[in-house]
Amino acid sequence: QVQVVESGGGLVQAGESLRLSCEVSGRTFSRYAMGWFRQAPGKEREFVASVAWNGRRARYADPVRGRFTISRDNAKNMVYLQMSSLNLEDTAVYYCYADGQLWGIDVSVPRGDWGQGTQVTVSS
Repeated sequence: QVQVVESGGGLVQAGESLRLSCEVSGRTFSRYAMGWFRQAPGKEREFVASVAWNGRRARYADPVRGRFTISRDNAKNMVYLQMSSLNLEDTAVYYCYADGQLWGIDVSVPRGDWGQGTQVTVSS
């Protein structure tokens, strides 16, 4: 069974940075694309970023492009989301998503597995 566990959330001030981490177990991590999504209060869950199985291709949502960076370490079964220049609109629960397609270059819901989420709160 695939397990997805996020960490690294917290309370930061606007303009600061934060790095989220996600560890996947239960399968061969390096063969699958990974992604981050977020859900703000009262809103639907939305795509944030994704990275291909080999780390060579990444995609970002428009609101975070240029501020967030997704990366992965296949040797450690980890994927990261480095968030910079955070603003109030980034406040949300952030979810790590382990896609279910072998050798995938992007993520697609709902064929994968979700983590439990980690709260990121940006204050002014």
